[in-house]
Amino acid sequence: MRVPFLFVAGGIALLTGCQTLDSQQTSEGIPATPIAVEKVTIAPTVPEVVETVEITDIWQRIRLDMQMEVPDEKLVRQYRDWYIKHPQHLERVSERATPFMFLIVEEIEKRNLPIELALLPIVESAFDPFAYSHGAASGLWQFTSPMARHFGLQMNWWYDGRRDVPAATTAALDMLEYLHGKTGQNWLYAIAAYNTGEGRVINAAKRNKKKGISTDFFSLNLPRETERYVPQLLALADVIKNADKYGIKLTPISNKPQIEVINIGSQIDLALAADIANMTTSELHKLNPGYNRWATAPDGPHKLVLPVNKAEAFKVALNKTNTTERLNWERYQIKSGDNLGAIAKRYNTTISALKSVNDIKGNTIVAGKFLLIPVSAKNLDEYLLSADQRLSRQQSKARGSSKITYKVKSGDSLWKIARQHKVKTAQIASWNSMAPKDPLQIGQKLVIWSGTKTNQKGLTEVMRTVSYKVRNGDSLARIAGKFNVSVNDLVRWNSLEKSKYIQPGQMLKLYVDMTKVRA
Repeated sequence: MRVPFLFVAGGIALLTGCQTLDSQQTSEGIPATPIAVEKVTIAPTVPEVVETVEITDIWQRIRLDMQMEVPDEKLVRQYRDWYIKHPQHLERVSERATPFMFLIVEEIEKRNLPIELALLPIVESAFDPFAYSHGAASGLWQFTSPMARHFGLQMNWWYDGRRDVPAATTAALDMLEYLHGKTGQNWLYAIAAYNTGEGRVINAAKRNKKKGISTDFFSLNLPRETERYVPQLLALADVIKNADKYGIKLTPISNKPQIEVINIGSQIDLALAADIANMTTSELHKLNPGYNRWATAPDGPHKLVLPVNKAEAFKVALNKTNTTERLNWERYQIKSGDNLGAIAKRYNTTISALKSVNDIKGNTIVAGKFLLIPVSAKNLDEYLLSADQRLSRQQSKARGSSKITYKVKSGDSLWKIARQHKVKTAQIASWNSMAPKDPLQIGQKLVIWSGTKTNQKGLTEVMRTVSYKVRNGDSLARIAGKFNVSVNDLVRWNSLEKSKYIQPGQMLKLYVDMTKVRA
């Protein structure tokens, strides 16, 4: 109301100044004769020009939309210090995020969710869509299998929707919206529940309420990992928002679409698709990490992610390619004793794919008849990011002085195999890109490392790979002393920076002679 009032008051003063009185006023101040008033022209108000600044960097777009309060808590400060002292970590993350961050930010804004959620993949996977945790979580958003299926992601031999970035982003935001509703519209609760489940968070809040104590997130009694999970995200948000202040240089990401999701309508060999898109097979597979094998899934999803600058030409070329030409085919004559499982394994495909292509209803096949079998256009070794090739690289990493390949038998368990070979179940899982609770398949091949040799004192060394979780008060020197290894080895084994700074909760890998470990 202030502006109109000032405008009216100014108008009255203007009119009064223009009066000419021909006679005296009455005792009440009212003129006895009419007042002559000059005609006044008031210039129209010129609207204020608001300068708009084009946002070209997605990080700036994120900064401008941040709203979560960052409390002055010990764990927040601790993680903030770690990010500030390791600027190269966020530089690498920014590079990995380049193809996908615009898509994630667009989806978050479309749903009117906190923009800080776009940083969760940094906490979860460091923006590595191939990341797989020993808790059996996979992908950029680190979904476990049950949660993935619950929120609509497909998983099979050919395809893992947890690693399909567009699909997993939709599922993750669906899950976060659900958790926000279940936890009373409290975003810190919802983020904590994303890590540990809504039941634990809700019950922790109920316990505090019953005791008459604060129910804010930092007062809840939650699993240690969750108590650190939310502060890490808040610290990261603060560092991103104040990157200039903290001296952090983030690789700029254009505030424009980087990728396009294309419906291809049928199964296609990834090598052929890469050739059509004028890309290498690995370049294409990095954008499509959901595909486990040399081709997209026979039964879908029939989608490919491509860079926006290659999408249009790809679609034109693909439309000229008949669906039967998108795979290579081999005509196989069934032999006596053959079965669909053995044939599928031999040709790196699945029974369902063979049955679908050859219109087989049951499981019976007849010797002498022919099967059409889809086969890869290139040698399987050239599909570097397929599940088989990733597993092969993991199993080939030296973890001890000797390696054996163990073939899983009926009745085996990871615990039984570990006990038999005097190693830990977590070690076998790590060596073979699996989680300790993953089911074993009969015939599955596991790599097991061991190492026994004699030290200078003539005693037998028992070499083991140890995963060590950094505790409060730890330093590299203290850890090295405990396991009788050198600080330089710790730095080398874990690709640490020269600063040698570690944080509580960080996992370190050590190659240790267990006979020398201090109790």
